[in-house]
Amino acid sequence: MPPWQAAVRDAVRDVAELARLLDLPPATLGAFADARFPLLVPRGFVARMRRGDANDPLLKQILPAPAEAEPAEGFTADPVREQGLAANGLIRKYGGRALLIASGTCPVHCRYCFRREFPYQAQLAARDGWEPAIAELRGQADIGEVILSGGDPLSLSNRRLGELLAKLADTAATTVRIHTRFPIVIPERIDSELVRLFDTTRLRTVVVLHTNHPNELDAGVAGALTTLRPHVAALLNQAVLLAGINDDVTTLAALSQRLFDCGVLPYYLHALDPVAGAAHFDVAERRGVELIGELRARLPGYLVPRFVREVPGELSKTPIF
Repeated sequence: MPPWQAAVRDAVRDVAELARLLDLPPATLGAFADARFPLLVPRGFVARMRRGDANDPLLKQILPAPAEAEPAEGFTADPVREQGLAANGLIRKYGGRALLIASGTCPVHCRYCFRREFPYQAQLAARDGWEPAIAELRGQADIGEVILSGGDPLSLSNRRLGELLAKLADTAATTVRIHTRFPIVIPERIDSELVRLFDTTRLRTVVVLHTNHPNELDAGVAGALTTLRPHVAALLNQAVLLAGINDDVTTLAALSQRLFDCGVLPYYLHALDPVAGAAHFDVAERRGVELIGELRARLPGYLVPRFVREVPGELSKTPIF
């Protein structure tokens, strides 16, 4: 078993165990549980959390909280209204691009995930050797880029990912974009076989990471990103603006600078998608605009992400500022 798969298998799934690892009384973390979206966090990610600190920004991203059970106006199970768009694991919602649900599995359960209630079992593109999804792509010559999403597409084994890339290379697409949290939470995923796949496909490969706080980027992650960077056309990051985690200019500036140190350019800062159970992470849009203005005063333009929101029915992300 590859080390990254062992890390997934051995991830922490119990709040009491998490409390022990962080030197916290179990009562500090509470006993809230969501059977449909349980705690899941790799031990290497836990190791980056501050011991004895129940308000650690990495911990708050993954800890199930009672606030998730509180209803909030406008927060729904399908916040970007994409579940009705999916067919054969493909979602057409962006011009010239198609999004493929490559996997329903993630290496970490982020509590603000906008797809926490997505019907993955009904919409995985992997059925029948990917053929229904690929056949649909072959029939759409206007699609120049296929976005692999999920779940996390790097949950696929290298063999399965290689099969998918080979089939995508037989379509009109020229670029494959992989949205992933794996290199951040389990950097061991960036192994020699994975980068060989990127080297041998005819498709330009763009990797978009998901990192919200500079503390996520330790030496192990930096090493993995250094390994990955020469094998992809672009290495970008998207973050989500989260209350109590990164909603201050010092944290966001440090995140951009640390990403750049790792060879990654900030791409998007997302306004929170209003998914049910995540209202306690919401930051007022006007505050996000203020933060981008403060970042522009501190950083060169190429380190300032675009502040965007996903608006259902629009053909691209909607810029806020």
